[in-house]
Amino acid sequence: MPEINAAPQTTRLSRDFWIFWAGQGLSNLGSAVTRFILPLLIYNLTGSAVDLSLAAAAGILPYPLFGLLIGAWVDRVDRKRLMIATDGGRALLIGSIPLLAAIDHLPLWWLYLVNFLITILSICFEAAEFAAVPSLVPRSNLIAANGRIQASYSAAAIIGPLLVSPLLLVVSPSTVLLLDLFSYLCSAGALLAIRRSFNVAEAQRTTNGIRHDIIEGLRYVFGHPVLRAISLMMLLINFIGVSQFSQLVYFAKTNLQATDAQVSLFYSVGQVGAVLLPLAAGRIRQRWSFGRVALGILMIEGLISIGFAFNRSLFLGIGLWALILGMGLLFNINTGSLRQAIAPNEMLGRVMSVAMVMANSISPIGAILGGIAIERTGNVTLVYALIGALISLVAFIFSFTAIGDAERYLPQDQERVANNPA
Repeated sequence: MPEINAAPQTTRLSRDFWIFWAGQGLSNLGSAVTRFILPLLIYNLTGSAVDLSLAAAAGILPYPLFGLLIGAWVDRVDRKRLMIATDGGRALLIGSIPLLAAIDHLPLWWLYLVNFLITILSICFEAAEFAAVPSLVPRSNLIAANGRIQASYSAAAIIGPLLVSPLLLVVSPSTVLLLDLFSYLCSAGALLAIRRSFNVAEAQRTTNGIRHDIIEGLRYVFGHPVLRAISLMMLLINFIGVSQFSQLVYFAKTNLQATDAQVSLFYSVGQVGAVLLPLAAGRIRQRWSFGRVALGILMIEGLISIGFAFNRSLFLGIGLWALILGMGLLFNINTGSLRQAIAPNEMLGRVMSVAMVMANSISPIGAILGGIAIERTGNVTLVYALIGALISLVAFIFSFTAIGDAERYLPQDQERVANNPA
């Protein structure tokens, strides 16, 4: 593992970082619209929890199918060009939905297929994006930079559904998706304006085959106690918790008696917690250890999820959902920043792809089982409460693994970087 020199502490971030931040913020604004509109389209067409779970499974399945291959490939290509190309591809796919709706030929299976194909392109983009951030900021600023990125994404997730509510009064839900098409074009334009490369020097690039690179990435992650434990824990957490997100429209419609406009507000205002908590990521890590932050917030998140399940107030539900989202993002920021601090740049794409594959490898099964459980029992409250209890239990169990004392597994120079965020 290469030595990481201590970087000077600075809060200034480069011009290229802010261009990157702005472009991805706009892209996420459009994606927030799509994350709301697609389930709403499916629910309005079918009213079925199972159909919602199938759509969620279609959007997760590419991770175990292609994630490792894509991660190894991302470390071998020009990451910036790849991100621009995937933005273009996603714009075309999203644009097909309002086009087919306009000619009155939008089948349900096409929505599933678009979700599947967009996820493939998003895996490419996310693996490259994960590897790009360390090229834009010094390692001492990773947690602060990732916190700003996540906070801006969450702010866009607030604005996106808010934009949808008045638009739905004058245009169809499928037409609203044109916002996402435009946002992908903005993201591509921002990436074109960035001066620096997102790759290591040409001389450092691997000359081995893809198969070798995949195996190397797997060995690296599973050979490190902290990375291995995080990957295994996220596999279980995502399997258990996927239905919380895929069935959110169903939960709001049935338990909270929400209208379409109120569901959009639920998606939007619930993101406030996902804005505020990531901004505090650096300060929280300065006060408490990684294990205490990561595992503690997961245990609390599970308990709040139980309360969320039994709640019948729309406005209280929005507040509880905001806490759940914020704590989940705070956990992701800490685990992502730790991976970035541990792994060498030339392996970041593979490290991220292994993480994504592990986190989502059995989530499609979890999504389908969750939908079937809700449909068979007719009790979405029971399913959501069980999800919360199991999340807390998994976090407690993994507190006895390397995650509970993650700093002990870092070399001294890396520990200084991880524990001194800007």
